[in-house]
Amino acid sequence: MNILTQLPHQFDRRYLPGELDYSDWKNIEPFFKTLQERNVDSVEALEQWLFDWSELNDVLNEEGSLRYIKMTCNTADKNLESSYFEFLEKIAENIKTANDYLKHKFLDSVSRQSLDPKKYFVFNRSIQNDVELFCEANVSLETEESKLSQGYQKIIGALTVKFEGREQTLQQMKSYLEYPSRSQRKLAWEAVTERRLKEQAHLEKIFEQLLKIREKIAINAGFSSYRDFSFLRLERFDYKPQDCFSFHEGVETYVVPLARKLQQLRAKELNLKQLRPWDLNVDPKNRQPLKPFKNTSSLVNGCIGMVGRVDSRFSSFLEIMQDSKLFNLESRKNKAPGGYQSTLSEARLPFIFMNSVGVDEDLRTLLHESGHALHVFATRQQPLGYYRHAPMEFCEVASMSMELLANKHLNVFYSNEEDLNRSHKKHLEGIVEILPWIAQVDAFQHWIYTNPGHTALERREKWVSLHQRFGGIEIWDGLERALQCQWHRQLHIFELPFYYIEYGIAQLGALQVWFNSKNDLRSAVSDYWSALQLGGSRPLPELFSKAGIKFNFGPETIQPLMQMLEEELDHL
Repeated sequence: MNILTQLPHQFDRRYLPGELDYSDWKNIEPFFKTLQERNVDSVEALEQWLFDWSELNDVLNEEGSLRYIKMTCNTADKNLESSYFEFLEKIAENIKTANDYLKHKFLDSVSRQSLDPKKYFVFNRSIQNDVELFCEANVSLETEESKLSQGYQKIIGALTVKFEGREQTLQQMKSYLEYPSRSQRKLAWEAVTERRLKEQAHLEKIFEQLLKIREKIAINAGFSSYRDFSFLRLERFDYKPQDCFSFHEGVETYVVPLARKLQQLRAKELNLKQLRPWDLNVDPKNRQPLKPFKNTSSLVNGCIGMVGRVDSRFSSFLEIMQDSKLFNLESRKNKAPGGYQSTLSEARLPFIFMNSVGVDEDLRTLLHESGHALHVFATRQQPLGYYRHAPMEFCEVASMSMELLANKHLNVFYSNEEDLNRSHKKHLEGIVEILPWIAQVDAFQHWIYTNPGHTALERREKWVSLHQRFGGIEIWDGLERALQCQWHRQLHIFELPFYYIEYGIAQLGALQVWFNSKNDLRSAVSDYWSALQLGGSRPLPELFSKAGIKFNFGPETIQPLMQMLEEELDHL
């Protein structure tokens, strides 16, 4: 499978040669040593040094991204997996140590004090934080953690079930949960669940190993809990654990009741006394599943049309991706689960990966990842690579806002008003449903990493208790084991610990962007794009402010947004 074999590069290298041999660290180390030894005794010299350092990291990060992309596109290919692991072990580990030396050099530079304090505030803060967190003993542990995480991807990516006479991926099986026939939905749900549960012991073993590694990483870095270490590692400078608890409280108070109300209406429309897990995705009027497109080509073309109606610049950016073959969308066996946008940092171009099976959700996923892609294009001219990447809490505002802003143009995919409104309503209901799930996953991770030494049974019991707090009204009688292991399907818990509340923070921000657009579309889109162009050059609250929204994710923000969302749903 040929993926990204001819990647266009618009930005010339100024420090590095045109080609680099990544087979041995000895081929790369001299470029770090040159930077370590260079004189930076003036502001001009220091800034040029920063740009050269940025170029070096851009080139190396892109190589790592390319290897990761190729591996996730085919998890069964041993050579692709070996290539990625080889990069982690032989190159990435050494990069971390070499970068630590350069970070110290930057912090020790007398010229640093003369840099523009506003321009370099965020960068200074981040470098200082990295230096304080860096621990030589953790370098190999982080590589081991990455390899174990890939083990999770490999297991999930290879899962298939035999259903209706053919082998199907778990992603392909999702479409059956939208079928009007309840018996067929039940059979599909049971087939997928039984297949997942066969991997329970294996997944629990991987997670136990990850827990031990992460606890050791935190201790090595001088922290009593991995939670406290993670908050600084994720650069959560502008909020603390208590703010997360405030989010949990707001969701429990204002979102969960609305989510359960919507489920009660669903049960009534389906004429069911009780909802079961296989009743949650089907159309409540028992209509056939929405089929917005026939193939990935029409999916891409349709999304380009939608974002172009929001702003003509946006479609031109996605057309660049299309011409450069920067989409890999179809679901197939041995493809890693989920979807993501990866930045190819030297080319300053985005790549979008997902598992499309032809359902309405695929349309949302591509619009979401397209929002991330637009963020990459918005910051292409920023010379300092670090500032081309915003905090994840705002990166997700870029993606989720695009989902909502583009909703107005669903007629690109749906020719009749009934299907259009149905898709729009399903999206808004999905927002109401996902916020409690985000709160549950985040609360679960807070508990996991502040209760070291807990057992697998205690972990399962905690998950069930959180489901009682944040879950819906569906009945799990006879399915207790499936409920206990439901968290296994959330890859972030395995691969990206603590990275999940960002989606909740951003969803509240995106709702604000959308409601602003209903009052003044041009102004809201302009503010959105202006904020995206800042990349990561300003602190998180300033990025939100530039977008015309508040950086607050407590009950006081959640309550009015849910009220407006409920009114919109009632209108539909």
